Amino acid sequence: MLSLLGFATVGVILALLLTNRVAAVVALAGVPIVAALVAGFAPAEIGEFAGEGIADVAGTAAMFVFAIAFFGVLRDAGMFDPVIRRIVGFAGDSPATVCAATTALACAAHLDGAGATTFLITIPAMLPIFDRLGMSRLLLTTCVGLGAGVMNVLPWGGPTARAASTSGVPANELWVPLIPAQIAGVVVALVIAWLLGKRESKRIGLVQQPATIAAGGTSASSPSVQSPDAPADDPAGGDAAGGAAGGDADTDGDEAGDLRRPRLFWFNAVLTVAVVGCLVAAVATPEAVFLAGLVVALIVNYPGLARQTARIEAHAKGAMLMATTLLAAGVFLGILEASGMIEAMATTAAEAIPSGLAPALPLVIGVLGVPLSLVFGPDAFYFGVLPVLNGVGEQFGINAADLAQAALIGEETLGFPISPLTGAFYLLVGLAGVDIGKHIRRLLGWAWITSLVMLAVAFATGAIPVWAA
Repeated sequence: MLSLLGFATVGVILALLLTNRVAAVVALAGVPIVAALVAGFAPAEIGEFAGEGIADVAGTAAMFVFAIAFFGVLRDAGMFDPVIRRIVGFAGDSPATVCAATTALACAAHLDGAGATTFLITIPAMLPIFDRLGMSRLLLTTCVGLGAGVMNVLPWGGPTARAASTSGVPANELWVPLIPAQIAGVVVALVIAWLLGKRESKRIGLVQQPATIAAGGTSASSPSVQSPDAPADDPAGGDAAGGAAGGDADTDGDEAGDLRRPRLFWFNAVLTVAVVGCLVAAVATPEAVFLAGLVVALIVNYPGLARQTARIEAHAKGAMLMATTLLAAGVFLGILEASGMIEAMATTAAEAIPSGLAPALPLVIGVLGVPLSLVFGPDAFYFGVLPVLNGVGEQFGINAADLAQAALIGEETLGFPISPLTGAFYLLVGLAGVDIGKHIRRLLGWAWITSLVMLAVAFATGAIPVWAA
């Protein structure tokens, strides 16, 4: 009963998100509550489940609000303008080069294994460039997701650490045989990003051509049209010229251009490096680090009550919209976890594997890793599903390490940027200001293709057996 309700809950939520039927908050909070009522839990119990889930994500939600405001203020001050000019100067106006550079930046930023840090670094840096060139923000999240996904196999990353705990094999021993596959994944991700950029350049050309004809002139070499999937009220930041909501005049008379603080560029750059460094070094909780950074940025760049209030208000709408979505996701995760649905789903999934297919468990797990990320979060899979699969595999002479390595090819690695069951996912779509369902549809296929190439390389190098002897 609980297993069926769990799968039905996840299925309905995914269907609602992918078809844009309702707001994400409605789907993530409403469906689990109804499922828990159907399962026979009392309202008081459901409230406790939801409260536990909200408590688990409260810190992430606070971090999200302060991070959006922090990077938004720095964007208003023009801190990213020189970076944008250098990247555009290096890549020119070629969307293909910009996409490849974005994926490479995501790979480098994810060396610490933290998805949230990766997205907080790459999205604010690249978003103004994408908007300036009129490129799709969904393309931005796709490129960043691919880069972060292939790097999430690192031994200090969350999935590998969990797999090591479950299999009893050191994380480094799980990772080293997968290095050739990971290298192949990085190459494939860069190639996909470049190809998607080439396709985007054709779309931009088609969009600009009618406008050029209507204006009776030629198109500029550096288009500044708005991204086609950017919201009208840009919650994640504005273009390179205006900044995040920077086009509005604040109550103290600052016009869009007056928001820039070019003389404070180096101060803001050092502040940004300090904030990111504190995040990586875990000097304090992420929300405290971003709050402190926001306070300093406001005091130095926009002294005075009126200016500071205007900057906070300029970024409050988008930040609160995604924060409420994240809190609703906490309700979803809390109900599924505390009600026992996740545990029941894990057992059912493991028992559903036919005995004749059991010797090919590594192949099955590797192939289904990315789509499984839509159903099982990292804790649920590696601590719930994988131990059961290890027990099944043991009967057929399959090592726990082989199953763990097969899972690491896709489950919550390349799959984590599309997984509504992880907090970093909401940070990715929220910072870019894209629709959740559209992002999943756009990235799912490319992430899956990349994981299958990595799986093929892992088989070819003997890191993972295709079939148990």
